Amino acid sequence: MATALNSQFGIKGQLSFREDASGLIVAEIDNALGRAWLCLQGAHLMMWQPKSQAVPVVWLSRDTKPAVGKSIRGGAPVCWPWFGAHATETSFPGHGFARTVPWRVIESGIEPDGATRMTLRLAASEKTLAQWSHECNADLTVIVGETLRMELKTENTGATDFVIGEALHTYFQIGDIEQISVTGLEGGEYWDKVGGSNLRRQDGAVSFSGEVDRVYINSGAECVIHDDKLKRRIHVAKSGSLSTVVWTPWVEKANKMGDMGQPDGWREMVCVESVNAIDNVVTVAAGTCHTLIVEYRAESV
Repeated sequence: MATALNSQFGIKGQLSFREDASGLIVAEIDNALGRAWLCLQGAHLMMWQPKSQAVPVVWLSRDTKPAVGKSIRGGAPVCWPWFGAHATETSFPGHGFARTVPWRVIESGIEPDGATRMTLRLAASEKTLAQWSHECNADLTVIVGETLRMELKTENTGATDFVIGEALHTYFQIGDIEQISVTGLEGGEYWDKVGGSNLRRQDGAVSFSGEVDRVYINSGAECVIHDDKLKRRIHVAKSGSLSTVVWTPWVEKANKMGDMGQPDGWREMVCVESVNAIDNVVTVAAGTCHTLIVEYRAESV
């Protein structure tokens, strides 16, 4: 399969495909501006590092164990077509099925600035249709360069409207969780999933001294991760998203997960996710499209 993909979609000196030890296909992008790895299972961007940065911006756990049908710890999982638990079916996977099923490459190319572009489409199957019977296409376009741009497009090709929840559940590489803050959400309301799912208001920047799991609602604002240890800022800009999730598991929950990168991998990541969930789920009318777009940029300070 990797050979066929290289023949059809590979770009000399920029984009190639390989099969890893688990049998999954990984696209490797390396151009003059940045590099990234993307697993075709789940259309899962695993890592991104602009050439201007000494360490990656998108974090991948050193203890993750890629496997067929299993999610990858780190990177930018695609949560679709629902976020969190399914509304009615407890047996359906949390955050939807998109992150653990095959996607197929439908296009690749080079942007005018030299960035590498690739588009993948979720491959429908009996398994996915049993959980989501609506006629639609889900495409993810990834553009890797000095910035990282991702576009998650949902096209309703059927005759009836449907509702989706979604997220680009991105893990960012940081120096130390206790030495960062996140700005851009000041004054906003959020559902506090650690504090009993209460609705609260954000006072000042978000800082971290314990587990945080918050869904900020009605916000399309750009967020900035201020990292004192790595001396950089990561900008998280988005459109087509009105929720932002901020998450860190902290030590007790991380230890239960087993794949966070022991003993202190949890200290080196934070999730700032571009989402449509809870109050902000999206109705996609018949014959229309909805696109969630994110762009990440890192700057040294």
